[in-house]
Amino acid sequence: MRKPIKWSSHAEDDFAKLLEYLEHRWNKNVCLKFISKLDYCIDLIHKNPNQFPFLNVQLEIRKCVVTKQNTLYYKETDTRIEILRLYDTRQNPDSLKF
Repeated sequence: MRKPIKWSSHAEDDFAKLLEYLEHRWNKNVCLKFISKLDYCIDLIHKNPNQFPFLNVQLEIRKCVVTKQNTLYYKETDTRIEILRLYDTRQNPDSLKF
């Protein structure tokens, strides 16, 4: 049985900011394509959470590259899959906090 997926408040904020940026800077079609790619990645994670590499083994945080500019960070617990961040890789990596 698949575990439920829970978005952290950081991930929800990241997603909202990213969509706002894409719609403002590009257009709605770019937003829809990105959402489609993100949905595909989340479905892959949902089917097999262990298929993506660890970013941090001790914290059990994994990463899934959605696009070359965006990476999804998540971890699996006993009861759910937690999406921790949806990070724009063009930012300073030191700003990535969980």
